[in-house]
Amino acid sequence: MKRSLFSTASGAATKPTAIERKIKRVCQDVLRMGALVEDSFRLTQQALFARDLSTIERINALEDRIDEFYRQIELDCVVTMTLNAPVAENCRWLSALMQLVRDLERIGDYSQDLADIAVRLFPYAPHPHLEEVEAMARQTLTMLGMSLAALVEPDPEAGARLQAADNVVDEAYDRLYGLLATQRDVPGPIEPVLLMVLTIRHIERMADHATNIAQRASYIVTGHRS
Repeated sequence: MKRSLFSTASGAATKPTAIERKIKRVCQDVLRMGALVEDSFRLTQQALFARDLSTIERINALEDRIDEFYRQIELDCVVTMTLNAPVAENCRWLSALMQLVRDLERIGDYSQDLADIAVRLFPYAPHPHLEEVEAMARQTLTMLGMSLAALVEPDPEAGARLQAADNVVDEAYDRLYGLLATQRDVPGPIEPVLLMVLTIRHIERMADHATNIAQRASYIVTGHRS
C-alpha cells in the first residue's frame, strides 16, 4: 500500500511508535519549510519580471526562516537517528529527508540570489528575452509545487514526471543561453546580458533541485532510487 509522509513508517493501522511520531513532526516541518521556499520564489519572480522591488525585504526575511528550518530539521533527524536506534525503513526516511531539505535550502538560496539580480537589473530597460525567461521560471515554480505535492500524496512516479519537466527547463536554458551568448553589438553596458545569463543558470539549477526533491519523495515511498 502506498504511504504518505504522514502515515506511519510501517504503514500499519496501529498506534504509531515514538520514532514514527518524531518522523511525522519532521515531515510537517519539511512541508512548512517548502511553503516558505515556494513563497520566496514567487516573490522573486515578482521582483524580476514585474520589477517590484518592494518584495526584496520579504524575500530576505523568508530566507532567514528557511535557514532556521533547515538547521532545525537536520538536527532533529540526526538526534532521532542517534537516540532511537531506528530500523532500516526509518533510517531511509530520515536520511532522505535530510537530503531533501538541502535541496529546499538551495532553492531558497537561489531565490535570494535572483532577488539580488532583480535589484541590479532594475536601472536597465527590460531585456528582449525577459518574457522567455519568465516562462522558464514559471515552469520551475510549477515543478517545485509538484515536488512538494509528492511529499503529501504518495506517488512513486513523481520523480520520473519531474525529470520530464526538468528536460523542458533544460531545453529552455540551452536555447536562451545560445541567444544571450551570441548577441553582437550590444547597445550600452554588457552587465544586463551577464545578469540574464546568471538568471537562467540559477533557474535551471532550481529546477534540478525540485527534481531531486520529487525523486527523494519517491525513494521514501518505494525504497528504490529513480
